Amino acid sequence: MDDASLDRLGAGKYLLVTTYRKNGTPVATPVWVVRDGDALGVWTAADSWKVKRVRNRADVLIGPCDVRGRATGEQVPATAEICDPATTGRYRRLIARKYGVVGRLTLFGSRLRRGLDGTLGIRITPTP
Repeated sequence: MDDASLDRLGAGKYLLVTTYRKNGTPVATPVWVVRDGDALGVWTAADSWKVKRVRNRADVLIGPCDVRGRATGEQVPATAEICDPATTGRYRRLIARKYGVVGRLTLFGSRLRRGLDGTLGIRITPTP
């Protein structure tokens, strides 16, 4: 994937991440996204099913979408990995900056419900 395509995905409001169940069934989920160098970063609840699916199978599909998860462009293959706490914190700051007041309120509400250890970042790197 070229830099311009990665910029478009990172600049979009939502990213459709398709993970796979153990039986191979795809599950698409819209998430907020930020650019992270040569990859994309997303933030989610640590106990979410998408995290469990990524731990079982790192290959995913990614593409632009709307808030309801309807694809608005082509999906491309990528690899996902669970991030360490420092990277997760950086993703939180980037999301707060990109999504403004709504992002900050969402992060604050999540911290109240789950604490800082209740969320984590996922780094998604498009495969060549």
